[in-house]
Amino acid sequence: MRGRPALDLVPAALEQRWNDEALARQVTQPAWRVWLYQQPAIVLGRSQRSLQSGIEAQDSMEILSRASGGGAVLVGPWMLGLSVALPNEHPVASGGAVNTYRWLGEGIARVLSQIGVDAWAISPAALLVHRAESSSPVVDWACFGSLSPWEVLVGKRKIGGLAQVRRRQGILLVAGILIEAPPWELLADCLGKPAMHAYCLSELTTNCAEFCPAMKADQIAARLTSLLNLEIQAALTVKSASLLAA
Repeated sequence: MRGRPALDLVPAALEQRWNDEALARQVTQPAWRVWLYQQPAIVLGRSQRSLQSGIEAQDSMEILSRASGGGAVLVGPWMLGLSVALPNEHPVASGGAVNTYRWLGEGIARVLSQIGVDAWAISPAALLVHRAESSSPVVDWACFGSLSPWEVLVGKRKIGGLAQVRRRQGILLVAGILIEAPPWELLADCLGKPAMHAYCLSELTTNCAEFCPAMKADQIAARLTSLLNLEIQAALTVKSASLLAA
């Protein structure tokens, strides 16, 4: 079982390379990594790859695509990323794709609560109620503009997004947690979306800095990195032990 607690700042391309390599061979034990980004980059979902060549990005900003589905993500210093590779037979992967998200969404919510962010992971049933009651627009071309089961909210605003890839070699779970408010107008502009969509994204989301005014962004990132490593280690160890006991 391998994790990495280091606070290295890395290019987003390194994260995507780690993700690809994690499933390039059979996953025999859980492994994960927490990511902090050197500079902004746009990461497109699998179904958006055809857009990659047509995006007008700022100089030096990478446009990448990922193996998992979902909408575009604007990574950068305002976000903490997470990758978790699991064997197909691992207990947290039982019950299908949606259920596999649960332990991670709830774990992220617990970690956020420890730094003063009252977060929760939305269940499939609660998501149906949320959609029925919500009058907010859905900006479904962006990861943080829509909701899926077990993603993480504060109140009714999204703070953590999830995605996954399932292959015969193993399962890859990825997450993004907003530390500060992203420049949503940059994402909308690069993808040729109306400025109103950037405003909608700011209304649909929240971030750790809103609830931790006494902590700087790098302090929040360091604390979350430490807590996430502990949370994942504990969750996957307990689940592995229960499998052996069975």
